[in-house]
Amino acid sequence: MSAIRHALSVKRADDFAQWYQEVISAADLAEESGVRGCMVIKPWGYGIWERIQRLMDDRIKAAGVQNCYFPIFIPLSNFEREAEHVEGFAKEMAVVTHHRLIADGKGGLVPDPEAKLEEPLVVRPTSETIIGDAMARWVQSWRDLPLLTNQWANVVRWEMRTRMFLRTSEFLWQEGHTAHENRDSAMEETKRALEMYRACAEDQLALPVIAGEKPENERFPGAEETWSIEAMMQDGKALQAGTSHYLGTNFAEAAGIRYQDREGSQQFCHTTSWGVSTRLIGGVIMTHGDDDGLRVPPAIAPYQIVILPMLREDDGDAALLAYCEELRSALVGQQALGEAVRVLLDKTPGKAAAKRWDWVRKGAPIIVEVGPRDMADGKVAVLRRDKLWTEQGKSAFAFTARDEFTAAAAMILAQIQSSLYEEAKARRDANITRGVTSLDDLAAFYSDDARYPGWVEVQWSKPTGEALDKVVEQLKALKLTIRNVPIGAEPADGSCIFTGGKAVERILIARAY
Repeated sequence: MSAIRHALSVKRADDFAQWYQEVISAADLAEESGVRGCMVIKPWGYGIWERIQRLMDDRIKAAGVQNCYFPIFIPLSNFEREAEHVEGFAKEMAVVTHHRLIADGKGGLVPDPEAKLEEPLVVRPTSETIIGDAMARWVQSWRDLPLLTNQWANVVRWEMRTRMFLRTSEFLWQEGHTAHENRDSAMEETKRALEMYRACAEDQLALPVIAGEKPENERFPGAEETWSIEAMMQDGKALQAGTSHYLGTNFAEAAGIRYQDREGSQQFCHTTSWGVSTRLIGGVIMTHGDDDGLRVPPAIAPYQIVILPMLREDDGDAALLAYCEELRSALVGQQALGEAVRVLLDKTPGKAAAKRWDWVRKGAPIIVEVGPRDMADGKVAVLRRDKLWTEQGKSAFAFTARDEFTAAAAMILAQIQSSLYEEAKARRDANITRGVTSLDDLAAFYSDDARYPGWVEVQWSKPTGEALDKVVEQLKALKLTIRNVPIGAEPADGSCIFTGGKAVERILIARAY
């Protein structure tokens, strides 16, 4: 077998963090903006986000949720009404204090002391408080419930340590906010949103996830329950890929979201919030990328098939382009994964091999090269991004008749979607360890940084208060966190590894992003 010369200079096994950064650059997904912690999302990266947004938005609207938009500036007093909420976000808030600048006499600009705001405005880190104000106006009677809203927006959280897509000072997301008559209705919505995220992650992003409830210390500030989907990255770390929160009546009491019930009495609404963000793109990179760049699941690829004519800048190019245009037209008439196939005929000048490797690094699911000889034979050369190399270390081109490829394209895209998911699921399942029964064993398991650690499922007694604080400190010392209590996990049947008491449930522990 010949040695494979990969497209990236850094391999995952050598330096996963540096590999991640190189994929973002090589796949032309995003770049630094010049503002600390903020990124420019480039067309291919934003195209992936648009696909995720479109697919998620369809699911949101199918559940009867309506899109709205709320201001990016939130009065500081809104946060102060809910003590736990403001405490949870205080260290991350960007605050506007002035509305005008003046010259400083030295060629620069400074805030005008006379333009100081009467009340500081927080740049939206999340919108529970300002949406709560609107809900208090919109809800009067039980007939107004449930109130189901969502917004697609940007948010700002002033992060200390940033990494593109995974943790940035500004990022894009959707945030659903709903109000209900009672706990049962609100919990049904909380679970519905969680299942929506699970299904979208697995069916369309090809991210195998584990859904479950977060422990008390990991709850969203002000929530009574927080639920998450957790995905395993190729370095064994966990990524929280989406969350759904049951807020009880905490925010309703703070904002005055009341309704007149069927008996004529005033009641506080039970509210929820739930969201996913551009962090999902980071999850796609770290789950599906390889040493040649990104591999984009077909369901979220801006272009599923890229056609590369081998142009020679001579009189033969017109006929070759016409041949490729016929192929493109035939492909876009096909349906794959429930939608029309998305095809790009790349007419940009340049050598075919260089263009091919650009699309390999970007992760286009299928790359089709067509040269004059292929045209003469009525054929095309097809390269699947999920199976880039043969066992002999050569490019795994399949040479096939053009019409034969057109007929099979939808099936191939479905196969790529499935293969990426199954590959990631097999890797995750093989790296969840069970049977660790003591804190010492847990520490030993994660003691070798050179080994692929994965996750550990342990049993615990669900301690609260100071006992939980002690558990959190013990895990922090090991650079570990509790991810969630998996839905459908086996019942507890042993002792808590932290307290030695009778275990009541199983939890997943991991290092995480």
